[in-house]
Amino acid sequence: MPDASALLTDLYELSMLEAYAARGMTGSAVFELFFRRLPPERGFLLAAELDQAVTFLEGMRFDAEDLAWLRDTGRFAPGFIDSLAGFRFTGDVDAVPEGTAVFADEPVLRVTAPLPEAQFVETRLLNIVHFQTVIASKAARMVLASGGRQLVDFGLRRAHGGEAGLYAARAAWLAGFDATATVLAGRRFGIPLMGTMAHAFVEAHDGETEAFLDFARTRPAGLCLLIDTYDTERGAARVAALAPRLAAEGIAIAAVRLDSGDLAYHARAVRGILDAAGCGAIRIFASGGLDE
Repeated sequence: MPDASALLTDLYELSMLEAYAARGMTGSAVFELFFRRLPPERGFLLAAELDQAVTFLEGMRFDAEDLAWLRDTGRFAPGFIDSLAGFRFTGDVDAVPEGTAVFADEPVLRVTAPLPEAQFVETRLLNIVHFQTVIASKAARMVLASGGRQLVDFGLRRAHGGEAGLYAARAAWLAGFDATATVLAGRRFGIPLMGTMAHAFVEAHDGETEAFLDFARTRPAGLCLLIDTYDTERGAARVAALAPRLAAEGIAIAAVRLDSGDLAYHARAVRGILDAAGCGAIRIFASGGLDE
């Protein structure tokens, strides 16, 4: 699991918590999370955060190691640190349903709780809400631009850490993506998994044809072959030549993948090569550097 320590916060949250405790300020407070403004070309955001936010609030606590470290810092009074052992979130949360379009100045999530609790969860909730909403909103714009074409999240290797990759897959799925390549997201969130093959797999063989055959015979379901390792159009021609041979073995090539170069140019050229060879049913899957 991603780091669930209550110390995953800003220092000033703890500083204010101690000050509230010293003054006995425990009355009810309401905090609202919202986006102040949107760029002119982006008319909406897509809310995506509730599952992780609720999980955080339900499990938030300071464990023995957290408390020991806080004592060692010498920053806080011993009595205050002792009180943190029983610190829990007891408030209420209201939020727009996930996948809802939201606009500037519109509350996405509202926390009603005793002031110290509402204050303390601010940093982590902002972290959760902001990141996933930004990813979901970008994904939603891509879904709108795609015209119903299949979209797959391949973002784990470029994400800023494991948690970011995992929850980016979830946010993209919420926004309308069809699948993810992130295996743990498939297990944890039930997102359909999809993957192809790497250039290294092709390079590990004596040639593309051998690589295509080995992969096809091992992973025949939903077969997608990466054709741009050496020469994209030549790779497409090899796939077209192999298609009847594999069909005789009961293996259908579902798609070819383009992952480099001018994707639009190569897609048109590859489409022509496949169609001319009677392989019109083979789709073209493009990856890398795509936006809406």
